[in-house]
Amino acid sequence: MDAQNNAVDDLKKDFAGSVLTEGDAEFDNARQLWNAMIDRRPTVIARCRGVADVIQAVRFAESRGMPVAIRGGGHNVAGHAACDAGVMIDLSGMRAVHVDPARRIAVVEGGATWADVDREAQAFGLATPGGLISETGVGGLTLSGGFGYLRGRHGMSIDNLLAADVVTADGRLVRASADENSDLLWALKGGGGNFGVVVRFEFALHKVGPEVLFIAPIYYLDNGPGPIRAWRDYVAQHDEELAMICEFSTVPEDDEFPREAWGKKVFALVGVALGDAEEAEKLARPLRELGPLVTDFSGRMAYADIQRLFDAQTPFGEMRCYWKARYLTNLPDEMIDLAMENAVNAPSPNTISSLWNMGRGVRAVPAGDTAFGDRSMRWMYSADGVWADAADDAANIAWARESWSRAEPFAQQGRAYLNFPGHGEDGSLTRDTFGDGYDRLQKIKAKYDPGNMFRFNQNIAPAD
Repeated sequence: MDAQNNAVDDLKKDFAGSVLTEGDAEFDNARQLWNAMIDRRPTVIARCRGVADVIQAVRFAESRGMPVAIRGGGHNVAGHAACDAGVMIDLSGMRAVHVDPARRIAVVEGGATWADVDREAQAFGLATPGGLISETGVGGLTLSGGFGYLRGRHGMSIDNLLAADVVTADGRLVRASADENSDLLWALKGGGGNFGVVVRFEFALHKVGPEVLFIAPIYYLDNGPGPIRAWRDYVAQHDEELAMICEFSTVPEDDEFPREAWGKKVFALVGVALGDAEEAEKLARPLRELGPLVTDFSGRMAYADIQRLFDAQTPFGEMRCYWKARYLTNLPDEMIDLAMENAVNAPSPNTISSLWNMGRGVRAVPAGDTAFGDRSMRWMYSADGVWADAADDAANIAWARESWSRAEPFAQQGRAYLNFPGHGEDGSLTRDTFGDGYDRLQKIKAKYDPGNMFRFNQNIAPAD
């Protein structure tokens, strides 16, 4: 123990941030993650303020043979941001975002959230594809793909990643770009946090907003599948303009909804229409006229405000979560019926489940261009268990797993979205998801992290 204490004291020397261990006043707060189910106790938490701190923390871990977990926003449902008996590198003090509006590039520190990016980029009417919750960390979402409202026109987050600065397992800072360490850049585009600590991202930006049309008509689930089938057919015809979600949920006791709808099962057809206001309204109108409405939250809004709309749905550290998602080749009527049945059977009123269309921007990228791989899937199904009481863990996890398993007949080659991996217990999902690219990823892993220091992720074993 004295040796460990002495080593930690050495780490603290010249460390600009803070180094926490068991017993420190901030330790429990620092190890808390968004998913309240995750309760892990790192040996050391290194709260970094800059790249030098990250290098120092990685070298400390390497010298002691300790594994490393990387915390950006702390939102990963599997809790990969924390570990037991290892070093937790906390980047949440590194959130700077610099936007170059002339070149349309954003330089983003590794601990930034999407709210940080949107705030800076929207000052110039620019954006890059992020997620649907603004508190989500940029790093975690991006490295495993990154689906958001802009995917129809601009693809995933990884499709806009131009370069990254990475601290590798030996404590070196390396640049990954088209011209330097291009193999590493390829791997970062979908390969997760397997290859090092990304301390800086560079993203391409696009003209978006600052005001766009938010589409959100809400229909009663017990009115049948007709509106969902019509939505499916409509977005298939407009999958560059409309990247949408059919989200199943239970109406809360909230005055924003009609009282007669409280507690009822519903689905919302949610998305964003870009471009000219008149054309956007025309494009969205048919989706708002598919049957009797519960209510309709559609309207023109600031893009940054839309990005924050779902933040309150699962407050940080308050709800227990188990999410699983898989890609679907197509969306036949039978899969729609199954999704509706699963939604009816959800044991928690906080649970959501969703059907996502992928959009032309996602499919436009050739499979070999990124570690993400095959883009031929047209849909995704996600079963997102959310509940409050630990006594309900088994029932909610079983529902999510069963819902996910029942969708297998419609799945694309057994592949899954690795940002929604349950709790990461299905190890074979990683190999199945990467398919032909897995062997290449193993070789890149062996080059940059031969000892598998960075293994708290959907792990890729280094090649022998």
